[in-house]
Order: sequence, then structure tokens, then C-alpha cells
Amino acid sequence: MPLPVKRRRGLAPPPGVSPASRRPRIDLNLPMGEQRATLGDGFVDNNGIVLVLFETPTGFAIFGFCGIHLYVPDALESMWVNFARYERAREIVWLKEFQTFEDKASAINVGTGVNRQLTEMIMKWRRPKQTLVVGKEEYRSIIESSLGIPCLHDEIVMELMWGMQRHMHRLVRKEKLELPKEDRVLMSQGLQMLLSRYGFHIEPEMVNDQIVVSASALFNCDDFEKKVNPALRTIGRYLKDVFGIECKNWGALKIASAFKIICTNEIGDSGKMFSKDISFKLLEDADDYKDKLNTAGCLRTHEALVSARQCRAKNEGILASLVKKLKKRMKQN
Repeated sequence: MPLPVKRRRGLAPPPGVSPASRRPRIDLNLPMGEQRATLGDGFVDNNGIVLVLFETPTGFAIFGFCGIHLYVPDALESMWVNFARYERAREIVWLKEFQTFEDKASAINVGTGVNRQLTEMIMKWRRPKQTLVVGKEEYRSIIESSLGIPCLHDEIVMELMWGMQRHMHRLVRKEKLELPKEDRVLMSQGLQMLLSRYGFHIEPEMVNDQIVVSASALFNCDDFEKKVNPALRTIGRYLKDVFGIECKNWGALKIASAFKIICTNEIGDSGKMFSKDISFKLLEDADDYKDKLNTAGCLRTHEALVSARQCRAKNEGILASLVKKLKKRMKQN
């Protein structure tokens, strides 16, 4: 049996089609029957729970995990956010069992397969047709060939492993040692994508809790705006049909601000976004149409978008300060 190709943890995969890109994606709004057809009976029959084989310095742990997070369309970009804070992580991943192993190398390897202790541990918790998520490609190959259990390992799984390693000592409280650098996932791809989008280019060793938490706040602000944008685009057609105002190129906050003016019949702080002509149009016919709108909903959406923008600006400033200090410290060292 040929040895599987190994690569250093935390580095980009070799060129080619990513396994994650071939993974089915699921729309959470689909009926259960369609979800079953997309992800298979095993996923649905196990209530979307997958098992995770998690390696620590002294042994292995079995976790339950809300597997739907592996299959959402933006899983590679969003998985890390679930692990920005431990309080959020523990809601989607939970320890079932942890065992220490005197010789981890003999527990699972190409030559001998999976030893009795680890086999019994896995089989104790695995339910029929349940997928096992593993942190190494060689583990996937060995377990599938030795135990016949379908395993999952790809870039998205490595995002999960990065998050679990961040909170290892709280998720596995009996583990007291630190992972050696060669066994760590050094950088989350999703986190790196977000930081790059905001113009922050940092080395993996610079990532700390403050950076992760501030970056997750930026992600959540962007995510909220992305979620409300389709609904705002839909009601935005109302502006063109009724007021003759074209808003195709407007952002979510600008559309929400227009409806705030209609609902309150006041320009307020939103006046800076609009020309005098548009402001006049919005006010002129506001009384005739505001009763046809969900005023409370429009105002709540506007308030939430304003808060999101303020939160984004605050955390972007925090990140800029943190990155500047960290880069200065690295140069000094």
C-alpha cells in the first residue's frame, strides 16, 4: 500500500481541485427531503451530527459536531468564526470521550492500521452511517480501509481543527500539554481571507485572541449586511416604482435610510447620503405611502445596519492598532 502524500499542517494544499470544492453544499431553507437527497440518509438520520476524531499531545478525543457547518455554501470562509470565542464553540462541538495513548504512533499508522484501543473508542460512539471527521489525510485513508467507516478530511475540516486547537484545553480539560508546532494548523484560511479583504497582511504567528475576536466582529457585521441585502433590494424596487428613484447601485444602509425617511417623514442624519432632489422626493410623497410599509421593521433594520457600521469601524480601528504593534514588536525581536 503506497504511503499517502503528507504536507505540513497549516500550509495551502497542493495545486489542483480542492476536495472541499467537490463537497455538496446545502441550503438550510430546503425541505428535509431535499436535504436528505443532497447529503444522504446517514446525515439526516443522525440529526446532522458527525463525529470528530481530535488528536491531542497525549491521546485522542471523540467529539460530536453540528455537521451542517461543514456543508453551508461559505463554510471555508465562515467556519473559523464559530471558534472565535469558546462560548460559541461549545454550542456546536462537545466532548464525548478522551483517552491517553502510551504510543500514539502505534494507535493508527499505515503498517498496522487502527489498534484495538482506538478502534473500540471510535466504534463505541459511532452510529450507523455516521461520518467521522479526521484531521489528517492519512487517518482518513487508514480508517476507511481498516474499519470501513466513511471519513471526511479537506480544507474545511482543517478550519474546524484550527478552531478546536484554539480551545483545546477547555474542550479537553484533561489535556495539559501543548501541541508541537508541526501538529498545529497555523492559520485559518477563512480568517486570512477576511484580514486580506480589509488590507491586513499578517504572519500566522502574529494571530492572537484579540485579533481573532476583532476579526470575527468584522465578519459578523459583513454577514448581517449580506443577509438583509436581498430583502432590501426587493423592497428597493418600491422606490423606483413609486418615487422614480433608481437605487440599483445603492448599498444596504442607503436603501434602509431612504425607507427610514419615508416612515418618519424626517431627514435627520440620513440627509448626508442623498442629494436635495432625492430627499425632497422622499419627503414629498411619504405621507401617501408610509402606511403601506412595515414601519417598525424598516426602522429596526436601519438601526441594526447603523450599529453594524459603527461596530465595523470600531473593530477595523482596533485591528489596525493591533497589527501595527505586533509588526513593530516582531521587527524589534
